[in-house]
Amino acid sequence: MKLSDNFFKKVENKTHVDKDTILSLASKLQNGNMKDEKTLKEVITTLSNMTGKKVSQEQEEKIIKTVINDNVPTNIDKYYE
Repeated sequence: MKLSDNFFKKVENKTHVDKDTILSLASKLQNGNMKDEKTLKEVITTLSNMTGKKVSQEQEEKIIKTVINDNVPTNIDKYYE
């Protein structure tokens, strides 16, 4: 799936995280085991630090469960329209 520059601009405006940082993290994710709880926790912590948004233990567990159970939406562009 190819994401448009418009998508990245919207994300950057909301999070203050630039396209290169997002793509770098995405590259790391591709090489990681996204079914591994430890890997997911590291990713969540990294994203939390990048965006300055605190993630509670409950939110973290919900995110991990969603990813491990393959319940992640496939069309994320619609969330930033």
